[in-house]
Amino acid sequence: MPRYPTTTPTLFVIGGAEDRVGKASLLRQFVKLSGGRRARLVLIPTASSFQDEVTASYTEVFTRLGAAAPAVVNPTTRADSHDPRAVAAVDAATGIFMSGGSQLRLSQLLPGTPLGDALHRAHERGAVVGGTSAGASIMSDYMISMGEEGVTPRQRAGQVTAGLGLVRGVVVDQHFDQRSRYGRLLSVIAPSPHLLGIGIDEDTAILVHDRTEFTVHGSGAVFVVDCRGAVTDAADARPGAPVLVSGATVHTLPAGSTFDLAHRRLTGFVEQHPDLVVSVAAAKA
Repeated sequence: MPRYPTTTPTLFVIGGAEDRVGKASLLRQFVKLSGGRRARLVLIPTASSFQDEVTASYTEVFTRLGAAAPAVVNPTTRADSHDPRAVAAVDAATGIFMSGGSQLRLSQLLPGTPLGDALHRAHERGAVVGGTSAGASIMSDYMISMGEEGVTPRQRAGQVTAGLGLVRGVVVDQHFDQRSRYGRLLSVIAPSPHLLGIGIDEDTAILVHDRTEFTVHGSGAVFVVDCRGAVTDAADARPGAPVLVSGATVHTLPAGSTFDLAHRRLTGFVEQHPDLVVSVAAAKA
C-alpha cells in the first residue's frame, strides 16, 4: 500500500476554470498534497462531454507538475461503477481528481455504488479527493444540479440532487461570481437553514481539513451563507417569484481565510496591505 502524505481526511474543492497552462498553482498544490513525485493519482473525467480532451489536458498538467500519469477511471453506466478494477484503482490512490461537466452524470453514476464507497474509503484514510466545477459540487450532501443565474433568489430557481456527502451539512456551488449564482444558492439554503451554502469562484479552492475547517486558496473568493437566523417566505412564494431572505449571515472569504464548518465562523485570515501581508487570528467566540 502507498504511504500517504497525511492520514487526515482532506478535500480539495475547486470552483472551476482553474489555471492549467501557467503556474497551475491550485493543481500544483493538489499534486503536492497527494504525494508529489510519489503520488498515485486517479482521474475521473466522467462529468465531461469531452472526456478524451479532459483526460489529455489533466494528464499533461499532472505530469508537468512532477506526478506520474494518472490512472483513468471513467464509468459510463452505473454497472461500470461496480467494476472491481475501477474500485481497486481508487483504493490504491493517494489523490483522486474529478473533472467538470455535468453534475447529473456524476450523481447518477457514483453515489451508492462500490466506486462511490471507494471514494469514501479514500477520503477516510487520507487520500486527497479533489474536484473542479461539477467535480466540486458532487462532494457535498446535496448539490445544485440545475438552476437559474442572477442575484435575486427566486422560488424554484434551482434543482437539488444528492451528492457523495464527503463534506456534510453543506451545499457547494461553483463558477460562483463569474456566473452570478448568488440567487440560486440563497433560494436553496433559505428553506433549508440547517445546510450551509458555499459558493466558490473560478480558479479558487477550499482545502477542507478533517471535515471541520476549510482554508481558501487561489485568485478569487468563497461566499458562505448561513440562514439559521434568517426570515424567509420560501414556503409561500409563488413559482418564479422573488424569495424574501432577511437576516442571513454571509461571509466573503479571499485566499488565506479559514472557516470553522462546525461552528460556522471565521477563524483566521490574511490582511493584505500594499507592502505588508499579516496573518491575523480571528477572535474566538
